[in-house]
Amino acid sequence: MTDSLGDFEKEPFGSGGINHDVYRRGSGPAVIVCSEVPGITPKVADFARRVSDRGMTAVMPHLFGTPGREMTPGYAAGTILKLCISKEFSGLAMGRSSPIIDWLRALARAEHKRCGGPGVGAVGMCFTGGFALAMAVDDTVLAPVLSQPSLPFGVTKARRADIQMSDADWQKVQARAREEGLCVLGLRFTGDSFVPEERFHAIREKLGDHFVSVELDSSPGNPDGHPKNAHSVLTEHLQDREGTPTRAALDQVLDFFETRLKA
Repeated sequence: MTDSLGDFEKEPFGSGGINHDVYRRGSGPAVIVCSEVPGITPKVADFARRVSDRGMTAVMPHLFGTPGREMTPGYAAGTILKLCISKEFSGLAMGRSSPIIDWLRALARAEHKRCGGPGVGAVGMCFTGGFALAMAVDDTVLAPVLSQPSLPFGVTKARRADIQMSDADWQKVQARAREEGLCVLGLRFTGDSFVPEERFHAIREKLGDHFVSVELDSSPGNPDGHPKNAHSVLTEHLQDREGTPTRAALDQVLDFFETRLKA
C-alpha cells in the first residue's frame, strides 16, 4: 500500500510514550499535514506534494489507517470506529483534548528545529481539522489551517459551536493573535453537516479578523456543481481546475503557508 508514497522518506517519531511513523518530502520550512479519515490516502499525499513543490517540507504523520490506501466509505467507517476507542484519540469526539495533541506539538517543535525557518505550518482535515488550532498554542506554529474541522460531533447545540479547545488554550491562541498577529485559516462547504456554521461563527467570535474563513457554496443547485455531500475541500471534493472555488481555496492555503513561513 505504500508504493504511492515512494517519493516520501519515512522515519519514526516518538514523544510522551506515543510513537508514529512520519512521511516527509521536500525542503524548507515544515508544514505538518494531518490527514483526514481514513488516513494518508493518495489525495492527501497529493496535497502534501503540492506543499513540497512550493519550497516547503511536507510532513505527514501516520496517525491512523493504512498509508497509501484509497478512500472508500467502508474503510472510513471502520477507521472512525477504531479512533473512537483509541486511548490516543479518546475524548475528541466529545470535545475533550487527547494525548495526540501533545505529540503533534512535539513533532512541530522537532520539525522546526530540523527544517529551520521562522516556524511551521499545520493543516488538519475532517477528524483532525481542529488539530492545527490546538497546535497553535505553541508559538512554533505560525500558519494553522482548519479544513472541514468535524469534531466534536455536533449532536448538541453547544458541540456544534465547539472545536475541542480548553479555555486556557483559547486564551493562549487569542493572545498570540493580538500580540503576534497569528492568523488562522478555515475551510468548509456551506452544506456540510459535519462542520456546522456555528463552529466557524464561534471561532470568529474568539479571533475576530484573525480568523479567515473560506466557505464554499454547496447548496442545492449551486453554480459550481458541488455535491450536497461535499466535505473534503483539499482532497476528495477538490475540483482541480483553474477558476473553480476549490482550486482557489487550495491556492489560498498554499499561499498562506508561503507568506507566513518563507517571508
